[in-house]
Amino acid sequence: MDQEDQKTNLLDAVGYRFQTTTSTYNEKDAALYALSIGASTDPLNQSDLKFTYELSPSGFQTFPTFAVTFPLQTMEQIGSIPGQKLNLMEVLHGEHYLELFRPLPAQATITSQAAISHIYDKGSGALIIVDITSSDQDGQPIAFNQASLFVRGRGNFGGDRGPSSRLNNPPERPSDSVSREKTTGNQALLYRLTSGDRNPLHADTRFSALLGYPRPILHGLCTYGYAARTLLETFAANDPQRFKSIKARFSSHIFPGETIETEMWQESDTRILFRSRVMERDELILSNGEFTLQPG
Repeated sequence: MDQEDQKTNLLDAVGYRFQTTTSTYNEKDAALYALSIGASTDPLNQSDLKFTYELSPSGFQTFPTFAVTFPLQTMEQIGSIPGQKLNLMEVLHGEHYLELFRPLPAQATITSQAAISHIYDKGSGALIIVDITSSDQDGQPIAFNQASLFVRGRGNFGGDRGPSSRLNNPPERPSDSVSREKTTGNQALLYRLTSGDRNPLHADTRFSALLGYPRPILHGLCTYGYAARTLLETFAANDPQRFKSIKARFSSHIFPGETIETEMWQESDTRILFRSRVMERDELILSNGEFTLQPG
C-alpha cells in the first residue's frame, strides 16, 4: 500500500477499537506522580501533603490528573492501526481532555477501553481523536480521556476539517490570577518514571537533537499537571472532589528548569479559562485551556 492509498483509506480507521489495557496503582505511585508535577515543592505547604504523604492530617488523596496516565498503554498502540503503518515520529499530541466521574481512590486496578471517534483533515496532516474510558475493578467508569493526535504528512485526503477549537480564548481583560512555578532540571526524568512515558525525547540529548531540540524537553502532560495544580489550589482550595475536567492544547515545548507562568480567567463559579507560557522565552506552551469544577 503506497502513501496515497493510506491517505485515501485513513477514514476507514474511524471506530477502530484498541486492545483493552489494565494497570494497577497504589499510594506510592500516586504520590510520586504528584511530586513529578511540582506538588510539595514548598515543604510548608500543608495543603499539598494530602497528595504526597500517606499520613497527611487530612488523609491521603490522589491528585485528579493522575488519570491522564491511564491511557498510556493505549497510546503506545497508535502505530498498530490496521493498514496505516503510522510512524510514531510523525505523531504529535495536540490537545488533551480529561474528565473525572468521581474522585480517584488512593489505589485501584484500572481497565481502559479506547476507540478512534473522529479523523479530521487538517491539510498538512490528519487529526486523530482517540476516546478512552477507564473503569475501576468493579467495572464502574471513573475517568474519560480524549487525546487529539496530529499526524504530520497525512492530510489532504478529502475529509472534514472538523470543528473549530478556538472556543476557549481568554477574554480581553487582565487575568484574575497568575501563578509562576519554576520546574527542576530533572523534572522530565522524574515525570517519565511516574507517568510511564519513557520516550527518550525527554531524557536523551542524542535523541532530542535528532528532532531539533538542543536538550530534552518536558512532557506536555507534565505542564498540564502543573496548570491543573495551580487551578485547583486557586479556585477550589485544593479540594480534589471539586475537580470535574480540564482541557488544553499543547502549543510549544518547555525545557526542564524553566519557569511556567499560568494566567487564569474565572468565567463563572465552575468554569475557568487559562493559558501557560514559559517565562524565560515568553512562549506559549498551553493554550485553549478550560478548567471546570463541580459546584461547591
